[in-house]
Amino acid sequence: MAEASLQTRPAIERTAPDSIRLERMLDASPETVWRYLTEAELRAKWFMGGTDAARDQEFTLFVDHDNLSDEEVPYPTDYAAFKGSSWTEQVTRFEPPHLLETSFQGGKNGTVTYELFPEGDRTRLVLTHTGITSGTGAQDFGSGWTSHLAVLATRLSGGSVPNFWALHAQSREAVAKALG
Repeated sequence: MAEASLQTRPAIERTAPDSIRLERMLDASPETVWRYLTEAELRAKWFMGGTDAARDQEFTLFVDHDNLSDEEVPYPTDYAAFKGSSWTEQVTRFEPPHLLETSFQGGKNGTVTYELFPEGDRTRLVLTHTGITSGTGAQDFGSGWTSHLAVLATRLSGGSVPNFWALHAQSREAVAKALG
């Protein structure tokens, strides 16, 4: 099985001072990727669990990144305070299996739009996060999204993620170089 890894330069760009855009090719159909975005049980394998996302509904994101590593690894001190946190999000656009848009961190950090484009038996995912107000900004959110999308790609291709936090550290360095 393949192991999660990052490209040397992640496909990320700052599209505005408060916005980032990431693009990934995934080894699955748009319908399968859609399920990983909207079904909490599948979303928990690459991002955050909680409750399912549905048209014009609120849903919950629950932080427990222990689910992201296939090996037992400790939470880094900088992130331990977030473990067990949850946010209520609002679905603002829901067009299966091509477009999902939701609030992020209860709307405090803008919106996230997931666009899915079929390309043969694969899917091109474009993730745009706008309205980032956190002081950590594009660098921190870019690192997070880069890490989580690497896990999603790995899960969809049947690979393993031994240590999410090692992947996240690698992501922070790569995103810092990419965003300058």
